[in-house]
Amino acid sequence: MRVIFNEEMKQVADDLKSMTDYIEKAIVLAGKALLENDIEAAQQLIDNDSIIDGLEVSIIDRCVVMLAKQNPVATDLRVVVSSMRLASTFERMGDLARHIGETARRTYPNSAITNELKDTFAQMQAFTADVANRLSGILEKHDTETAKQIIENDSKLNALHNSVFALVTGDEWTGTRQQVIDTVLLSRFYERFGDHAVSVARRLVYIVSGFDPAMDPGNDDDND
Repeated sequence: MRVIFNEEMKQVADDLKSMTDYIEKAIVLAGKALLENDIEAAQQLIDNDSIIDGLEVSIIDRCVVMLAKQNPVATDLRVVVSSMRLASTFERMGDLARHIGETARRTYPNSAITNELKDTFAQMQAFTADVANRLSGILEKHDTETAKQIIENDSKLNALHNSVFALVTGDEWTGTRQQVIDTVLLSRFYERFGDHAVSVARRLVYIVSGFDPAMDPGNDDDND
């Protein structure tokens, strides 16, 4: 029975790795679609989202079967349940990247954001792309130090999100009403992508140590 359990968990781990690969690719494509007005990148991103959705379903189904047939306990139970949570979080991250691509496709050939905000969104893009690049490593290597860095650095992305909101509601804003809506939503998509990355990082720390950083009395973040 243990051999079967280990084989099933390896498949789950492989599928989670595939999800992180597709998510990294998705956020890169989102940046190309939004910042470079690349309609082909936008369409590829949208088309690939169904693959992420399918991997989520496969992981959850496999984990449910393991819970029913293998009756895991202690650390094994923690890993199985956490894998289901991770799959759902990754699926949401893919959806957020897809939303960026859909916005870029809808506004094409015009840009969804004004020139004055392109630098800010480029910073948000670079931040989220870097975070997505780290996800695979923290899961595969159980790298809790990098996971903790992701948690701690999330405030930088929140600050960029707040600066976008301040600009579009200020007197110097020159964009259209539609651009106000698109800009605020796009900024929110990036900010939520970061929040979910934090959730993944916390989950990894929990898998390794059994301790959830969100339960730290000194942690005021409530983004799970």
